[in-house]
Amino acid sequence: MPENAMPGPSVAENAILLHACCGPCSITCILRLRDMGFAPTLYSHNPNIHPLMEYLRRRDGLLAVAQRLDVPVILPDQDDPTQAAPDSWLAAMSPLGPAVADMARRCPVCYDLRLAHTAQAARALGFPRFSSTLLYSKYQNHEAIIAAGERHAGPGLDFVPEDFRPGWDEGIRLSKEWEIYRQPYCGCLLSEHDRYRKKVRLRA
Repeated sequence: MPENAMPGPSVAENAILLHACCGPCSITCILRLRDMGFAPTLYSHNPNIHPLMEYLRRRDGLLAVAQRLDVPVILPDQDDPTQAAPDSWLAAMSPLGPAVADMARRCPVCYDLRLAHTAQAARALGFPRFSSTLLYSKYQNHEAIIAAGERHAGPGLDFVPEDFRPGWDEGIRLSKEWEIYRQPYCGCLLSEHDRYRKKVRLRA
């Protein structure tokens, strides 16, 4: 199916809308969901990823994985380019004030923003369930991700809290073998700062 493929008026009973942050994190999530009997469609809504060229590199990597594994992918930014802008993420972070520097405070807000959008899309498109590739990472707060997913689930829409971490090593291996872009930090500028802040110190 082409990128930005939209499901028909009715989707299969085993359909699942999988929020996807990037290509490498998606590989074994897709394979695991298929093993569970689900038919995943990828949904890329990630206004937390900065700067824009980084966003595009990750989106291209996701599309490469989708093509290789023959998975439909929905790109909200194709119909609405503002979906690629950081505005909604910045607005969500603003109430935190200086506490935004604390990843323990900002990450749950970020999860909630993206999963709320995914749940809204799932309902609009008729998907009976949704999940997220965020549950693949060993570095994310799984309890907060699951809480956000369950918060936005409800009648007619289930959240699938599958622990995709057992596929971590295989996902790394395949992403390297397939030459999929592998990001060096989580996504936002603050996480990029956390990743590289040691380099700020001048060396004698």
